[in-house]
Amino acid sequence: MQYFSINKEEWDRTLERLLISYTIFATVKNEFGLDYELIGPGNIGDISYNTPKPATSLKTLFLPVRENVTADRPNDKPRVIIGAPNCDIEGLGLPDEIYLDKDFPDDFYRFRRERTILIGSDCFGRQEHCHCMSYGIKPYTTEKADLSVIKMNDMVILRVISSQGLEFTQQLSLVTPMNDENIFQLIEKEHALTEALLAENNKKIPGYAETGELVKNAGVDIWKKYSSTCVSCGACTTICPTCTCFLLIDKPGFEKVKQMDACQYPGFERVAGGDDALFELHHRFRNRYMCKYLWKPEKFKSLACTGCGRCIEACIGKINKNELFAELRDSKP
Repeated sequence: MQYFSINKEEWDRTLERLLISYTIFATVKNEFGLDYELIGPGNIGDISYNTPKPATSLKTLFLPVRENVTADRPNDKPRVIIGAPNCDIEGLGLPDEIYLDKDFPDDFYRFRRERTILIGSDCFGRQEHCHCMSYGIKPYTTEKADLSVIKMNDMVILRVISSQGLEFTQQLSLVTPMNDENIFQLIEKEHALTEALLAENNKKIPGYAETGELVKNAGVDIWKKYSSTCVSCGACTTICPTCTCFLLIDKPGFEKVKQMDACQYPGFERVAGGDDALFELHHRFRNRYMCKYLWKPEKFKSLACTGCGRCIEACIGKINKNELFAELRDSKP
């Protein structure tokens, strides 16, 4: 793995120069928390590094909530996204399989993917509901992104992941190759500490394949129990890095608008004749877990849950899917 380093002040000046050629999004922390924000000269210094995790998932920068798909694609500048945690980067795997399908590609999604330099961020520490390692995902990225960024004191370190990432570093002035074994050991120590925290905090959570079996064999009572406080707001689904269902809405003038949809909304499966297979709340609730842990793995290679925990944090009804899965495992004969 190849590493480059640059002084933090020079890195900030470099990003400001890049604003001429690129649109830059990065993780910024304020009084409301951490999230992806559009970067300009005034907030470059506010970019947060190695802190898990943005409130919004990375998918929203590739799949807007609402988009006119009959309009011409805007001739925007290429983009740089800085600070994506590995749960978000892995979360792009499933949309990539769906929207970059060789026979039925989504040109709007492909356009954004091809014009984006994706710079991940190694997570040093965890949030309460982070459980990426339960599904075999590390809290730092070594694939699927172009670079990963680490900030140590007054130094910014870039780990090269793709050929596109290497080409990007060649555009940066004062970035130099790094071969400091002491720094590498410090990075590995931070990785190990974060992994240990995640492992200790999530001992009761079953793995991805086991969860699929538990969900498949679960009786109706547990779905009724955990859905009893669900208000069908759809927050769990819309905030998820891998859920990408949408409606295609016809508009006057032969326009078509793609609108984000969610399986937890009432009427999600209602057809023109009025039938609705998911009319009952607990059926709708169960459907989401069947999709993520059973049906998606049958069709796709990528994980449909990356353990970010956002669905737990966003839930108005205080539903914790990890408690549900732990209960299923404990009640297994």
